[in-house]
Amino acid sequence: MTLNLKLSSAAAVLAATTAIPAAAELKYENNSGGYVLLYGQFNPALISVDDGQQTETRVLDNDLSNSRVGLRLMQPFGQNEFTFRFESALGLPNSSEWNQLGTNFSGWTREDIRHVDFALKGNWGKFSAGQGSMVSDGAAEVDLSYVGTALYSFTNDENSGFFYRGTDGILSDITVGDSSSNFDGSRRGRIRYDTPSFNGFSAGFAYGQNILSSSDDDDYYDVGVFYNNTFSGGVEFSAGVAYAVRQADDNSGDRKDTIGSASVLLQNGLSFTVAGGTRSNDAVGASDPNYWYGKIAYEDDWISWGKTGVGIDYYDGADFENDGSSTRAWGIAVVQRIDSINTDAYLKYRNHDFKDSVSFDKNEAWVLGARWRF
Repeated sequence: MTLNLKLSSAAAVLAATTAIPAAAELKYENNSGGYVLLYGQFNPALISVDDGQQTETRVLDNDLSNSRVGLRLMQPFGQNEFTFRFESALGLPNSSEWNQLGTNFSGWTREDIRHVDFALKGNWGKFSAGQGSMVSDGAAEVDLSYVGTALYSFTNDENSGFFYRGTDGILSDITVGDSSSNFDGSRRGRIRYDTPSFNGFSAGFAYGQNILSSSDDDDYYDVGVFYNNTFSGGVEFSAGVAYAVRQADDNSGDRKDTIGSASVLLQNGLSFTVAGGTRSNDAVGASDPNYWYGKIAYEDDWISWGKTGVGIDYYDGADFENDGSSTRAWGIAVVQRIDSINTDAYLKYRNHDFKDSVSFDKNEAWVLGARWRF
C-alpha cells in the first residue's frame, strides 16, 4: 500500500466522521427535578501496524474508547439522589480483535454491556450496586492532559492482538497485549461505597464478580483513595491509588495489584502525568510484573476550531511475560477539538519494543481517528 493511498483513506475516515452534525443534548426533564439523558459516541480509526516485516491496515472501532450508547436517569429522593445508568458498546469490528493472522470479530456479546448500575447518593456518600466500575477502575489512568484522549498509560489499545515477530521472521506466541498493562481496574457486577469528598480527598471500596462471563467465578475486591483540587494560580492536580485482589475460585493462586497515578495541569497549558503499578501472582510459575509511565503534554487554543493538545509519553515494564523480560514503549500524539460538531480528532504514533530470551522486531502503530459524542 502506498503512502498516498494510506493518506487518502485516512482523510476519508476523518471526513466521514466529522461530517456528522452536532446533536443537541438528548435530555428530558420532569417536574420533580429529575431527568433522563440519552448519550453515546462513535470512535472509528484508521490503524496501521508494522511488526518489522509485515504491515496490516484496517478501519476499525478504536478500543481506546469504543463506540457506545447509554442512558442515565436521575431522580431526587428526599435529601438524596437516586440514579440509574445503562451503557453498552455497539460491538463494531474492534481494534482488539485483529492481528497478522486476520480478524476474529465477535460482534455484540453480553460482555459489551458496560453498565447496569443503580446508585443512591447523599451527604453520607454514595452506594452503588450492579454492573459498573470497581473502585480501582481509573486509578492508573488519572490524566488531566487533553491529549490523554489518545495517549495515556494503557499503551496497547490499537494493536494488543498483534504477535511480536522474531528477527528470524517467525511469529512468536507473545502479543503486544501480553507484554504490557497498566493493571487498571475493571467493571464487574459489584457493590460499592464511596465516601463524600473531604478537602479534595475521597475513598471507596468494592466487592464484585465477573457476572458477564460464564467461565470466571473469581471474587474481586478493591479499595482506593483519590485526590482532586485546584490551587491558587489555576494549577489543577489529581491523583489516585488503589489496591485490588482477584481471589481465584479454583485455588490456583490469588492476584494482587497495587496501582497509582497523578497528573498536574498548569495554567499555561503544560501538564505532567505519571503512573505505576506492581502485580503479585500467587499462581505457580507466574511472574510478578511491574511498570512505570510518564508523559509531558501541552494544550492551547491555537486555532478557532477548538483546543489542540500534543504530548509524548514513555512506558517501562518488566517481567510481564517471563521473569527477566522487558517492555519499552513510547508514543507521540496530537488531538484537535472541533467544537462545532463535538468531535476530538487525533493522530498518534506508538512504538513497542519487547525483549526476552530471544530477539524480536519492534512493533509500530499509526492511528488516525475521530471520536464524535452525542
